[in-house]
Amino acid sequence: MQVLKFGGTSVGSVENMIRVKNIVNDGRRKIVVLSAMSGTTNALVEVLEAIKYEDHKKADGLLDALRVNYEEVVNGLLKNSTWHQATKMYVQAVFSELKTCVEAPFTAALYKVVISKGEFLSTFLFTKFLEQEGISVRLISALDFMRVDKFKEPDSFYVKQNLTRLLEALPKADIYVTQGFVCLDAEGDIANLQRGGSDYTASIIGAAINAEEVQIWTDIDGFHNNDPRFVQHTQAISNLSFDEAAELAYFGAKILHPQTVGPIREQNIPLRLKNTMAPNAHGTLITNSIHGEGIKAIAAKDGITAIKIKSGRMLLAYGFLKRVFEIFEKHETAIDMVTTSEIAVSLTIDNTARLNEIVDELEQFALVEVDRHRTIVCLVGHHIVFHPDTPKLFQILQDVNVRMIAYGGSNNNISLLVNTSDKVETLRKLNRYVFETDSALVY
Repeated sequence: MQVLKFGGTSVGSVENMIRVKNIVNDGRRKIVVLSAMSGTTNALVEVLEAIKYEDHKKADGLLDALRVNYEEVVNGLLKNSTWHQATKMYVQAVFSELKTCVEAPFTAALYKVVISKGEFLSTFLFTKFLEQEGISVRLISALDFMRVDKFKEPDSFYVKQNLTRLLEALPKADIYVTQGFVCLDAEGDIANLQRGGSDYTASIIGAAINAEEVQIWTDIDGFHNNDPRFVQHTQAISNLSFDEAAELAYFGAKILHPQTVGPIREQNIPLRLKNTMAPNAHGTLITNSIHGEGIKAIAAKDGITAIKIKSGRMLLAYGFLKRVFEIFEKHETAIDMVTTSEIAVSLTIDNTARLNEIVDELEQFALVEVDRHRTIVCLVGHHIVFHPDTPKLFQILQDVNVRMIAYGGSNNNISLLVNTSDKVETLRKLNRYVFETDSALVY
C-alpha cells in the first residue's frame, strides 16, 4: 500500500481536485492524506485573531466569506444531487459549529479545534467527489488513530495499533482518505503537528503500515537545486539521500516539512516528491542510497536571530557552554548554528517567542549582543565538507558580510549566516559558481 499526501494548492480548486482524483485512481490501494484547501488555514487564523480581540463582527464576516468559497467548490465539483446535498449539509454544519466559537473565550484548546476544521472539510468534500465518480473509497478520521505523546512526538505504537485496527474493521476499499496535520495530544484533546504537518502525517502513516512508498504531491516537481523564487533556471534534483533531504528541509526548502523523513528512514521506505500539475515529471526520489558527490542544492532560511554571548569567564572554564545551553532548553528554544572562540559563543535561533527571557538570564553572567534580520544559507550534498574544492566557495563571497560559518558539524551541510538583505545576492552568486560554471563542486 502507498501513502500519498496532497497539499493545499493541490486541492485548492475544482480543477485541481479533479487532477488529484485522476492521480489516485490508478487501481492501487493507498491512503490519501489531504491538507486544508489553500487559503483555508490562513483564513481560520484570521478568524481566531478576531475572536482573540473580541471583534465578533469581523470573525463572522470572515467565516461567511469562507463558507461561500466552499459552497462554490461544492457546486462545481458535485453534480449528483445525492452527494451534492450531503456535502452541502456537512459544510453548513461545520460553519455553524465555527459560528458558535465566535463568542467563546479564546483559549489554546479553541485555537486547535478551529484550525483543524480545514482538513475535515477538504477530506469530506474529496471523499464525496470520489464516491460520485464510482471510486471505492472510505473516509477515516485522523482523530481515531493519530496521537502525539507528552513530548509532542508521534506515539508510534498507538498510531500503528489503532490504524491497523481501523483498516481491518472497515470494508475494504481502494482508497482511504484522511486528514493531515490533525491529531490528538497525550490527554486525548485535539492537537496538531504544526504548519506543514500534513507531510509529517503521511510519513508517520507510512511507517505504521510499512508502506511501499510515501509520496508528497505539491505544486513543484521536487527539490530544486536553488530557490526558484529568487534564482532563475533552477533544476529539479532527481535523487537525494534521507540525510541530504533532511538538511534541505530544515534549512529552508519549503517543499518538505523538516520532520518528514524521520519516521520512514529507518525502514528505508522511499519518499517521492511529485508535482500535481505535472504528474508525469520524475520529481525527487529520497532513499538511503547515495547518488553522486559534491553540492546538490542551496537553500535559505529567513527569520534568523543571531546571539553573541561574551564573557571573560569563558576562557579555560568548563561548564560555560552547558550553562548557556540549559537556558535555551529551559525556554524550549532550538538552536540552529553554533560557533565558539576563546571568550565568546555565537548561535542562532528561529523562534524569538522567549528571546527576552533568554537574554535576561544570559546577561546575569555575560555580555549579550542580539542581531535580527539574518538568514541562513546552506549548501547541501554528500560529504561536501571533505571535497577538496569546497574552500573555493568562500572566494566568491568576498563582498558578502558573512556573520557566521558552520563547517564540519555535518558532513553534508555548510551553513552561512548573512544579512537577510544579502540573501538573494548570496544565492545567485553561489548558484553561478556551483551550477552555472564547470565547477568541480557539482556532483
